[in-house]
Order: sequence, then structure tokens, then C-alpha cells
Amino acid sequence: MNPVRPTRRGVLTGAAVVGAAGLGAGASALAGREAAATPGATRTVPFHGARQAGITTPAQDSLVFAALDVTTSRAGELADVLQRWSEAAATMATGAPVGGPGGLGGAADEPPLDTGEAHELPPANLTVTLGYGPSLFDGRFGLAGRRPAALEELPALPGEQLDPTRCGGDLCLQACADDPQVAFHAVRNLVRIGRGVVAVRWVQLGFGRTATTSAGQPTPRNLMGFKDGTANLRAEDTAGLDRHVWVGGEGAPAADQEWMRGGTYLVARRIRMLVEAWDRAPLGEQERVIGRAKVSGAPLTGTSEFDPPDLARTSATGEPVIDVAAHMRLAAPETNGGARILRRGYSYTDGLDLTTGQLDAGLFFICFGNDPASQFVAIQRRLGARDGLTEYLKHTGSAIFACPPGTAEGESWGQGLFT
Repeated sequence: MNPVRPTRRGVLTGAAVVGAAGLGAGASALAGREAAATPGATRTVPFHGARQAGITTPAQDSLVFAALDVTTSRAGELADVLQRWSEAAATMATGAPVGGPGGLGGAADEPPLDTGEAHELPPANLTVTLGYGPSLFDGRFGLAGRRPAALEELPALPGEQLDPTRCGGDLCLQACADDPQVAFHAVRNLVRIGRGVVAVRWVQLGFGRTATTSAGQPTPRNLMGFKDGTANLRAEDTAGLDRHVWVGGEGAPAADQEWMRGGTYLVARRIRMLVEAWDRAPLGEQERVIGRAKVSGAPLTGTSEFDPPDLARTSATGEPVIDVAAHMRLAAPETNGGARILRRGYSYTDGLDLTTGQLDAGLFFICFGNDPASQFVAIQRRLGARDGLTEYLKHTGSAIFACPPGTAEGESWGQGLFT
């Protein structure tokens, strides 16, 4: 099925929506597919496979994350867009334009199928991941009985200051690539294809990964200057992924909706870092709050980054070496009943907060798990109530989505949901 050829008015409308949202936002191997990203000339990640790309795929350098609302009331129109999106995403993952080799050409009196800004750029390990929000199952499309029990709106959490315009969404598109223009091109063209059926709700651009999802990647640093994601799950830990990430995996909660078996749940949080206050904090205070040495990334009870933290060790005065309010202590599986998540976040900067004259910058946190209530929600409640780092953070955006499993050749993202 070929993508919809939009009218000139539709192209301008779709481009304006994504462009305005983008400006506002600023600047393993499992089934042999997630770890297929290669650093060579091709630099491609196949779209089709047992799992969606962009989850355990080695984290790329750039992100465009879009939440969308469905504006039609017809299930058939939504299913058709999901089919067209699947075809377009699979094509763009190869580095080809939407519509294939002819997507940049066509009749002189009609717009091309592809917007063209990624022409002659390499695929840059592009991945596009789709998710369904809880609101998609509100009855408009006959899907109320197919909502997974775990797909609940996130409850109010301690310390958050959410902006409603940065929350929720019927759908999400997560585009990751090693070239920001390639990631932007992917979301722009998918929104264009969905014109008249979906509309952008909010967009976040991210630069600089803040997580390591493969053993071959070094640990990155966040905007606070600390290594981030040292204890993250890795693509090579297939047993850990089954237990903590994939729905219905071995050792995981049973899948209550068969169409979600092999999928996962995505939680996104826009976390503003109060970098001006952080930059005035002494090094010792910064390390106490995090629980790790700033330069090496080692826990304060060790000497190298991957030394296991000794949460029981005390100083000569009897105080815990890793503070009771240290972020790494409160986030550790050992203090959360063994709960773990797969992190895949990005740094962001959205210029200045004009009300304060301070930078609007921080972490766009993304995580994947198979039981958000006992994983993200439980961990964040603990962090929000006791974490010393909360003094330097504001949670300003929030959303949760169900990411279905991957697709085989000839199948679409919506196939399991609508059949």
C-alpha cells in the first residue's frame, strides 16, 4: 500500500505542526535484530523483527519523541494510518525516502511523497518505535476490551510539577538516530502521512544519550556531569529482559492481552534540572547526593565505576558511606524489591525559561518495563519522597504507552491490536 499523497495545503499544515512543536521542544541480540545496528557504511537497524527496534537497540545519539492525539472516530482510518506508518518507517530505516526511490520526484504539480531533508544522509541507525496511550482505549475505536491491565495513567507522584501540555497522548512515536536530522525527518514524515487522522500533542527533542543499552557502549554523562545508567539493563542480558522488560517473558507477569505478548511499556518523563543551583553545589555535596564519584563514576564505597555498591558500609562515625538519601541508593534494585527497568533517556535543552531567566534543560527520561506499577511508579514514589536529588529537579512532563511487539514482513504495527 502506497503512502497517502497529501494535498499542498495538507503538507503545509503537517509541516507547520511538526515544525512549531519541534521549535518549542528545542534542540543481544534479540531475534538477531535489536543488536543489528552496525557502525559501518550501511548503519541500519532493520524495522521488522520479533521486537520493535529502538528498545534494546544500542542507544543512538539523537531523539525526536512525539505524542499524538487521534482526531478521527473511525477505527478503519486509524488502522490504515498504522499500516502506512509501518511501511514508511521500514523504508526510512533503510535510508530510502518515503515512497521508495521515486519518493523525491513525481509530478510537477504535486508535492513529493518525501520531504527530502534526509536525502543523501546515511540511515544513521534510525529506529522508530510506536506506543499506544491509555486514552486510545476509551471506547472510540471499540478497543476498550483490549486495553492491557498494566496500561493505566500514571498516578500523582511526589514532587512533580506537571505541565498538562507536556503530558499524555493517544499514540507516541520515538525516533532515534545518530543524526538529528534523520530522526526529525522520520517523525515529520509520519505525522504528514497521518494528516487528518492524528495531530501532534507535544514533541521533545533530545541530544546525547543518557543510558547504555549494550555492553559495547561506554556509560554517558548527563547534564549534571555524572555518569548515568551504570547499572542499566543491557541487550545482552536476555534473562533480565525477559523478567523485567518483555510482557509475558520468563519470570515476568503473565500477559493479560495476547496482542501485547513480547511487547513492553514505555514511561516518559520530562525532568528539568535546576542546573544553576546544581552548579553552585560543592563537589562533595554533588557526590553525596548522587552516591558516586563524579570523575570515575565509582560508588562512594568503591574505586571504579562497576564496583558493586556496599550499601551497608558505615564511616568511622557510624554514618552510611552512601548517604541514606543518595539517588543511587534509593534507585538500586536492592532497595526496591529487585525491581529493574531498562532506561533509554536523553539530555534536552529548550532554551531559557523566560519567567526566571534560567536554562530550561535536563533529562528526557524514557524507560521500558513489563509492570509499570511495581517498577517505575514504585521506584519514583521512593525517589520523590526521599531522594536528595529532588532539590535540583522538576518533573514537568509525563506519559505512559504500551509498545506492541515487532512486526514481520507484510504486517503492520496495528495488526495485533485490530485483529
